[in-house]
Amino acid sequence: MSETHIAPWLSVSNAAEAAAYYKAAFSAVELYRLEEGGRLAVAQLSIGGGDFWIQEDPDSSPESIARGSVRMILTVQDPDSAFEQAVAAGATGVVPVGEGHGWRIGRIADPFGHHWEIGKRLI
Repeated sequence: MSETHIAPWLSVSNAAEAAAYYKAAFSAVELYRLEEGGRLAVAQLSIGGGDFWIQEDPDSSPESIARGSVRMILTVQDPDSAFEQAVAAGATGVVPVGEGHGWRIGRIADPFGHHWEIGKRLI
């Protein structure tokens, strides 16, 4: 019996820089990489078993269209330290970590324009 998975695919302006950022910010592990012309074109990354993909596509990255259409939600045991790690790696804090609606959660914008909610459910 096969399992069904869904994984986000993020367009970024520079895949090599994005992979390095996600590794530093979220301790992501690289599962797959495709290089074209000596540059990283596509990579599959995993954060604690949650997989996502990045692709170098400057024309459709949030940086070029001035707005992302997807917000990532990263659920972790310690949102405060995960938020701080992401900011230390180069993210911008959008909403500080706080409590509301049964969550301890905050939001960052990564250097490539993607917004990440970082939190944990309290109830």
